[in-house]
Amino acid sequence: MGNLQQTTDNDTIVAIATPPGQAGIGIIRISGPLSGEIAEKTFRPKKPVQGLNSHHLYLGNVMDPSSGDMVDEVLFSFMKAPHSYTREDIVEINSHSGYLLLSRILQIILDQGARLARPGEFTLRAFLNGRIDLTQAEAVIDLINAKSDRGLHLASQQIKGTFRNEIEGLRQKAIDCLAHAEVAIDFPDEESEIISRENTSKRIAKEIVKPIEALIKTQATKRLWVDGINTVIVGRVNAGKSSILNRLLNEQRAIVTAIPGTTRDIVESTVTIEGLPLRLMDTAGLRNGKNEVERIGIHFTEQKMAVADFLLVVIDQSRPLNHNDHRIIAQSRGKNALIVINKIDLPSRLSKEADHDAFSGFPIAKISALTGQGLDQLRKRISGCLLKGDIDVTSSDSAPNLRHRQALMDAAMFFKSAGENAKKDAPMEIVAFELKSGLDALGKIIGETPTEKILESIFSQFCLGK
Repeated sequence: MGNLQQTTDNDTIVAIATPPGQAGIGIIRISGPLSGEIAEKTFRPKKPVQGLNSHHLYLGNVMDPSSGDMVDEVLFSFMKAPHSYTREDIVEINSHSGYLLLSRILQIILDQGARLARPGEFTLRAFLNGRIDLTQAEAVIDLINAKSDRGLHLASQQIKGTFRNEIEGLRQKAIDCLAHAEVAIDFPDEESEIISRENTSKRIAKEIVKPIEALIKTQATKRLWVDGINTVIVGRVNAGKSSILNRLLNEQRAIVTAIPGTTRDIVESTVTIEGLPLRLMDTAGLRNGKNEVERIGIHFTEQKMAVADFLLVVIDQSRPLNHNDHRIIAQSRGKNALIVINKIDLPSRLSKEADHDAFSGFPIAKISALTGQGLDQLRKRISGCLLKGDIDVTSSDSAPNLRHRQALMDAAMFFKSAGENAKKDAPMEIVAFELKSGLDALGKIIGETPTEKILESIFSQFCLGK
């Protein structure tokens, strides 16, 4: 994003706010002090008006001031500061879409003194101008990237300020404890009358540390609704992994051939199964790699298996189990995994007794990826495995991300230490210092003390125009 000082300037910024490509409508967004002036130069309403009223939609034409040419018939809106997304003057032009047309209008705006916005700069300005806090800004990314209805709900609640309110509630309790501690420091002779160390320690543990630990615990499972459940499809070569991926996606996403080892890289797609968002990854089949490329693919497979939330272990019933099958099954033990017995349209060559022992402890689904037989059962088994596992389906409306998690862990550490020091009769200055440190950690979540590095990391994830 570049130097933050460049982003906090008084420049008027502009960007195409809709994805590239042909569509019915394309939107160009302008924000900053020159927005109104640019509007007067480039927009001609169909019906003459005495100035543009804020939050009104006007039909008219975009004009090129340098030539006087009409470029497109558009819907035009002006939102006067501070009642806008950025708390600056904003203009939005709803034109017909198409790369060349939008580029032409964008260039006209740039020629009038605006500059091209950086990724996420509109939302960054909303944060810097106090319209939203950092958790709400991050929720905008989650809303755009959500992989399920539940993920959409969690992101929308965070945009409304649900998570911020939880953090503010914790901060207020900590501030109250800190106030008592600082009064006790100022009046050491009356410390026991001002503050009960035992009660303070219990209050910190119950009202601050316990809720923080609950938020930390929900982070991993709640984020699955937003980011998707990391689901890795594994198996020996030619077991039908790519065919199963294509069946679940209902499209030809992965290459399927009779040649063993066709998949060398990780093929990834997102699908919703029984309301659950899965990030499906088709991997290279495990065997002794015959060349360097195949060995790298197999190494990637083992790496993905190690960090997967869920495994689909594909077994080809038309072939006896071999050492690669047993190796994959062994690596899957202790994980949330489903055995998928494929090719049930062919005679089975699996040994009932030996294979029963190999599959013991795993749920099993049987399918023919070729014909689609058993596909509905597979979807139900996937849902059953996930809902029986650690996927949180409770009603809490907080979904902390990794940045929040680290700050919460830091805060919990400081508050725990404060409670222990209070109980141990340590100097009250130490207790106060730990409480302040915990407050600073919580403040980082909502952006009270953001560093340039944190802001760049967050807002660089945005697309242009947001």
